[in-house]
Amino acid sequence: MTLAACVDVGSTDTKLAVVDTGSGELVAAAATPTTLGGDVLDGVDALLAAAGPVEHVYCCSSAGGGLRLAVIGYEPLVSADAGHRVALSAGARVVHVAAGPLSAGQVRAVRADRPDVVLLVGGTDGGDGDVIVHNARRLAAARWRVPVVVAGNADARGDVTAALARHGLPVVVTGNVLPRIGVVDAAPARAAIRDLFIRHVIGGKRLSKGPRFPRLVSAATPDAVLTGVGVLAAQAGGDLLVVDVGGATTDVYSALQPREVPPDAVAGVLWHARTVEGDLGVRWNVAGIEAAAARERVPVAGGPLGLAGAAATIAVRRHTRAGRDLRHVVSVVASGGVFRHAQRHAATAAAEAILRDHAGGWALPRAPRIAVDAAYVLAAAGLLAADHPAAAARLCEQLGERVTSGGETPAEFGRRHGP
Repeated sequence: MTLAACVDVGSTDTKLAVVDTGSGELVAAAATPTTLGGDVLDGVDALLAAAGPVEHVYCCSSAGGGLRLAVIGYEPLVSADAGHRVALSAGARVVHVAAGPLSAGQVRAVRADRPDVVLLVGGTDGGDGDVIVHNARRLAAARWRVPVVVAGNADARGDVTAALARHGLPVVVTGNVLPRIGVVDAAPARAAIRDLFIRHVIGGKRLSKGPRFPRLVSAATPDAVLTGVGVLAAQAGGDLLVVDVGGATTDVYSALQPREVPPDAVAGVLWHARTVEGDLGVRWNVAGIEAAAARERVPVAGGPLGLAGAAATIAVRRHTRAGRDLRHVVSVVASGGVFRHAQRHAATAAAEAILRDHAGGWALPRAPRIAVDAAYVLAAAGLLAADHPAAAARLCEQLGERVTSGGETPAEFGRRHGP
């Protein structure tokens, strides 16, 4: 066997999956509290030592707040919205969205939210370039050395990069996120954000001494998970919904089968998308769950799983309000330590609360299967997808088999376990 260790360094726990890259079999899985009080590599190395010899180590991270990103667009309903969704797909926590020609005060407001990276977008290719050039000059004049990803109007790139480079800002120029109305292209900007996260953000978090940890990390955790969700979607045979309830945030991923783009989707459609709820976490943001549940009139049962069920319900409501149509979902996967550490029946019951949300204002899927990613293979699959696509597919195939054979529909769950 050729073994690869896939490590996810989270804000609460550090998880390990050891995978045979030849067969795609999950050989071992383990977790330990993230050692944020000292050096995050202490926890990583403890897991690797317990795993024994491996040929490769892959790592993703959301520790230390993960990737904080600001989006600056041409106007809010099209380019800024497209940029926002692309940033989320890249694994970022979007801490600020601005649109239109920025004033000096608006630049200060962006800066006050402490983004690690700025995504500068605006204008379709060949369209109006004045706003994105103006905003580049405003950022440069602020002498704020935050890395900038330029992903706007291709015809304005020269003026934009000249303005930013004049004051020495780190700049990555990539393809337009909205090259024409109704078409969103996430891949180039997503890759650029991933690169800046690895080169500038991981080291800046001071999570570890020396260069080894930045060298290990190849993606933000949500970026890796979204890649894994895409691999799993190929096994699902239809639309897929994944809800990852963490200690600090709750992330929702949906992979939808490409269909006809609605005529009003001027900012395009991302068929694989993610939303992140920074106020919903079962360890660091319990008060946020309780406050949101009161506003949304979502009941909160007792204990960690009760909080997780409420967080998942609220997060999926918000995901659908971002324009996601989940009526055709055939598989729902619950992820996160609170589900992994619970008994299967209890974890499935908490996840099933999402599909009883008749007051949520969204059209529920008819009879999706529900399963728990107990071994946390989605992040591992995402980490392996580029170098070992067959192994990643096999990992997700095994999870897909648990969804289709071991997972239950809400009706089946009710018959077995009561209402």
